[in-house]
Amino acid sequence: MRALIQRVSEASVRVDGAVVGEIGSGLLILVCAMKDDDDTAPARMAVKLSKMRVFRDAQDKMNLSLMDTGGSALIVSQFTLAATTKGNRPGFSDAAPPERGRQLYESFTSEVAALGIPHANGIFGADMKVALVNDGPVTFWVEV
Repeated sequence: MRALIQRVSEASVRVDGAVVGEIGSGLLILVCAMKDDDDTAPARMAVKLSKMRVFRDAQDKMNLSLMDTGGSALIVSQFTLAATTKGNRPGFSDAAPPERGRQLYESFTSEVAALGIPHANGIFGADMKVALVNDGPVTFWVEV
């Protein structure tokens, strides 16, 4: 799995003009299932992201995790993270097929929930409009 995470002070996702998910302080997680991901990838990604120390401590150092801060996660599927960009037209052959991608995305969401992290979601496969206030800005590319 691949994820692009952004530390946010707030984030939301809309589908057809309606807010389907929103959070306050936490992580916006854009996540992509890859064609070679096995069934353990969602759990490994959830644990990794829950423990990444990307939030400020009392000394203004990035030393706290999402679990430490009690922040939330907005989880949005984004198959374009699988893009190969050699040439002018991105290719997406490294992404998991849609049904497998949906399964892994839903599994990832369940794993985040099982860790006790408050979360909201986009809608898999929908045309989504994502809004965020990037805190920092702090953005990381993560793979498991």
